[in-house]
Amino acid sequence: MENTLFINRQAELDQLARLYSSDRAELYILYGRRRVGKTELLRAFCVDKPHIFFIATLSSDNEQLANFSRLVYGFNHTNVPAGFTFPTWEAAFQALADLPMSPRPIIILDEFTYLISGNKAVPSILQKVWDEKLKNSGIMLVLCGSYIGMMESEVLGYRTPLYGRRTASTLLRPLDLPSSALFFSEYSVAEQFLTWAILGGMPYYLRTFDMRQDVFANIRQHILDAHTGTLYSEPRLLLMEELREPRNYFSILRAIAQGRTRLNEITQASGVNEATTVARYLDILQQMHLVTRRVPATQNHPEKSKKGIYQIDDHFLRFWFRYVHPNQSSLDLGLADAILEQRIKPDIDHFAATAFEEAAQAFIAEKAQDGTLAFLPERIGSWWNRDAEIDVLAISQSEKAALAGECKWSIHPVGINILEELKDKIKSLQRDHNFRHIQLVLFSRSGFTPALEEQAKSQQIELYTVKSFFSF
Repeated sequence: MENTLFINRQAELDQLARLYSSDRAELYILYGRRRVGKTELLRAFCVDKPHIFFIATLSSDNEQLANFSRLVYGFNHTNVPAGFTFPTWEAAFQALADLPMSPRPIIILDEFTYLISGNKAVPSILQKVWDEKLKNSGIMLVLCGSYIGMMESEVLGYRTPLYGRRTASTLLRPLDLPSSALFFSEYSVAEQFLTWAILGGMPYYLRTFDMRQDVFANIRQHILDAHTGTLYSEPRLLLMEELREPRNYFSILRAIAQGRTRLNEITQASGVNEATTVARYLDILQQMHLVTRRVPATQNHPEKSKKGIYQIDDHFLRFWFRYVHPNQSSLDLGLADAILEQRIKPDIDHFAATAFEEAAQAFIAEKAQDGTLAFLPERIGSWWNRDAEIDVLAISQSEKAALAGECKWSIHPVGINILEELKDKIKSLQRDHNFRHIQLVLFSRSGFTPALEEQAKSQQIELYTVKSFFSF
């Protein structure tokens, strides 16, 4: 199972390999959410290369410096004297320039934000040493962190000491659907999709589920069990560690999970007093890539649109705040079986429908990247107005072309009635926007009726099942 951690990480490994083979010093910044696989990626890259892998902790600054010092000294020496430490961070960073440069060493400072929390001068000190010594060496220095907002503000930001020094950076994102599915090779396509809809593409979460059990048995054991469930408290621990005032964030996320998607609805449902305060919390959640703000794909200036709605971006948080957080009192009483049977199973198809729409949008984006769409889209998303909603809409304003799709996550094959509904929605779209050509697409979990397949063939309507998402 360990190899599956690096499914679809080839682009990142290739990037690291290119940096390592360059003829200059490299300062690479890797950041992303906890559990997304940053450390595992770096360990895989370093396995056959000389390296120092330092993982910062929440211990004191002096202890951090001592631990790092021993690793640096031990790189060249068999024995490290007891109690050895460099006198300052500047001296420790300067010592990196004295390491043997052939083959070039990789120095990884993992959880770099912990170093900053313990000593806010560390970025300035590192910048000074980089400018004076390290940039002229053969070193490859990697700064890695899990606090996305802090990495962007304290390491990547325009006003930060290290600004302009990085030679490359990557925000490591969760695995995509096809890659996530490979964790569960013995599941059916529908089960693979449902697992991704619940867990998303976080390797740690995916490794928790056991494909020898079905999806619901895994939910029961690993998410709903208040005493032994590995993922039972995961979102709570994540948010409490990364956020101040977690209670308000919890209320906001629960409101969104329950279908309150507009700012005024979230404000009322969360109990947070003012919309401006809620907007500030939502902005932070967006910076953390936990929440996204969606607008109709036809909006030319999304940031100014008043039609924005909020959605939990992380699949597992979406599941947890929908089913676990509201039922924690019952789960603590040992009623996991009842919650599974009465709250989750009857609703799971409705829950999975959102992920199905997201997968369809990603599928169309891949077709655009592959050059197999009839036009070059400027935006891909969904669309809605007062009268209608279209699940998938890709548009090119310059070409006056669009692709409109309907998604049905249902155990029943999609029939002609769904096609007619989509055509009615397109009439509503065309009243607001004058597209010269619109390609119709239908996405189905369970296939299509023979009558629809025949009509689709004659009218050049594209039909895709969930299996299509895995074979692109």
